[in-house]
Amino acid sequence: MTPLKTITFLLIASLLNLGGDEGSWKKLADMPTARLGLTTTALDGKIYAIGGYPVANSPGLTTVEVYDPQTDAWQSAAPMPTGRRQHSACVVDGKIYVMGGYTNYGQPGLSVVEMYDPGTDSWTKKADMPTPRLGLATCEMDGKIYAIGGAARAREPLQTVEAYDPVADSWEKKADMPSARYFFSACEIERKIYVFGGSFGGPNDIVQEVEVYDPETDSWIEKSNIPNTCAAFGCSTCLIDNMIYILGGGSGMDPNSVVGVYDPAKDTWSLHSTIPEPRIASCCAMDNKIYMIGGALTVRPPHPAVYTVEAFPPGK
Repeated sequence: MTPLKTITFLLIASLLNLGGDEGSWKKLADMPTARLGLTTTALDGKIYAIGGYPVANSPGLTTVEVYDPQTDAWQSAAPMPTGRRQHSACVVDGKIYVMGGYTNYGQPGLSVVEMYDPGTDSWTKKADMPTPRLGLATCEMDGKIYAIGGAARAREPLQTVEAYDPVADSWEKKADMPSARYFFSACEIERKIYVFGGSFGGPNDIVQEVEVYDPETDSWIEKSNIPNTCAAFGCSTCLIDNMIYILGGGSGMDPNSVVGVYDPAKDTWSLHSTIPEPRIASCCAMDNKIYMIGGALTVRPPHPAVYTVEAFPPGK
């Protein structure tokens, strides 16, 4: 059976089994500020929604809002010094590091790195990324942050990989990613970094190659391509029970409705479920739940942002 036929078979088999162990989506308290192009990060039982923008051709926001699942409520935090959209964020030692992005459409990528300390509700500027970029993905491993891909400007994707050491506040060049891409997602499992989706040009130019980085050998290998039904730009990945869930992205001008699942141990794909109201949003995992926050219902201008927050436990 060819790889394409294998993937098709897996997707059909999953469709026939929908409604089994997976949970259902639950509507939660709206995010106070509607926005897309934001980043969401879980830290100490709370979710930090950082930056983004409200509508097409509007500048990036400095807004930081914090969601508490225990109270289903939001509160404001200290604004980020640099307004930005399509950036990335990563947690190391209880601090949030925000990297890259851009100020508005058509502008070049940013090199600015800023660190948020929730203990003092304050921001500190850190060493700039050597390569300015937007739409990058970041992943933490062994106390270092790997900044992967992105674009110098929209439609100018990069293969660049650089590693940041928060202790030394310094950067180191790493092996380039094989496929240039931006607006994609990365996920670490068992000391490997997996990258999914993204675009190599416009909304229809979706990257289907799944590539895996090994920091120990500073090298990349390729895995089974992401299926057409899951391939997207602006997607998010969430790791739950050693399975990687991909959702919240778009293909063409519309959001994907499916929640795809990748099994790293078997290098196989399946279709888990669908999103109640498909949208391109930021997602993060906490306490075995996936939280889908903000975003937009279409890429077509002016693609106004939404306040919507939903969560679901994927089940086994």
